[in-house]
Amino acid sequence: MIDQINKQFPQSEAICYLNHAAVSPWPKCAAEALNRFAEENVTLGAQHYPEWLKVEKNLRKQLCTLINAESTREIGLAKNTSEALSIIAYGLDWQAGDEIIISNQEFPSNRIVWESLASLGVKLVSAEIHESDPVEAIRLAMTPRTRLVSISSVQYANGMTIDLVALGKVCRKNQILLCVDAIQSLGAIPFDQQQVQADFIVADGHKWLMAAEGLALMYIKACHIEALKLHQFGWHMVADRGNYDSLAWEPAKDATRFECGSPNMLGINVLNASLELILSIGVSNIHRQLINRCQYLIDQLQSIPGLQFNSNIQTLRSGIVNFTIKGQDSAQLHQRLMQNGVICAYRGGGIRFSPHFYTKEQTLLRAVDTLKKILD
Repeated sequence: MIDQINKQFPQSEAICYLNHAAVSPWPKCAAEALNRFAEENVTLGAQHYPEWLKVEKNLRKQLCTLINAESTREIGLAKNTSEALSIIAYGLDWQAGDEIIISNQEFPSNRIVWESLASLGVKLVSAEIHESDPVEAIRLAMTPRTRLVSISSVQYANGMTIDLVALGKVCRKNQILLCVDAIQSLGAIPFDQQQVQADFIVADGHKWLMAAEGLALMYIKACHIEALKLHQFGWHMVADRGNYDSLAWEPAKDATRFECGSPNMLGINVLNASLELILSIGVSNIHRQLINRCQYLIDQLQSIPGLQFNSNIQTLRSGIVNFTIKGQDSAQLHQRLMQNGVICAYRGGGIRFSPHFYTKEQTLLRAVDTLKKILD
């Protein structure tokens, strides 16, 4: 199995890729799926379009399995996380004075869309979450006017994870909707919608799912599918999709009602292939290996004088390790790391390393050695 996994990630020895929390390299199987699709387009065009639709159907099944949703009818596809959040935000029926809670650590995608609802009289509340009990911090921010909580399953800068099962229980107890931005966890950390009972789940495929930008999961709980208002219309979102001559139409009864036009077949082929690999390995196995890699990385980083972790290394459950070094400008240090082949990110005022489950220990060691040489 290890040899098979290594063959899927033939990355250049010239770099140490530690940036999966931004944009992930693809596994080889994803590139092969793309090449097959491209070659078919070149030689046969859309002759076998019905077969393409089978790939799309299989992708929805795999996404359903990935999050353990009740049905594929709850699985929608969007262009990206931001579009999915916008469909949800402007599909809900807001009243002036309604409140939405996010955290003070959210990526802009999970803040800007909710801020935009201020024109409707909706108030955005930012809960000051902390490692000791982020769920309690969110609970304390709730009021009788709270309609929805939108939270990242993993915070993008420091890798803090949220106990979504506990948060889901709090939201249901208070009759509050729960929207989860799962882009920093899906593919790396097990997700069980049967336990979480979120109302909405969104996640683009280009991070831990190791696929292309431009295609995202948009999960809509069954009870909300027909309640959300529609703002986009086209041939693809109708119930009788293949009946092009009919002048009468109605929206589909499943989550495809939010997909107004032609699907991103290129992205579908790539994500489908990557998900086949992820599910064949098992997300639990991936998570276990990822935590092992991060612990090895942390152990190596701890040998650097003046290094301070912004991530809580005692409770780390994600693939994000964020740190600063005393006396060093993190933005400048990030640039020097990138120039020396350590592909990482500057986030939250620190350096963010984000390996994946397949990242070799020698790659991690090489990255830390490079950092030490820069500091000398």
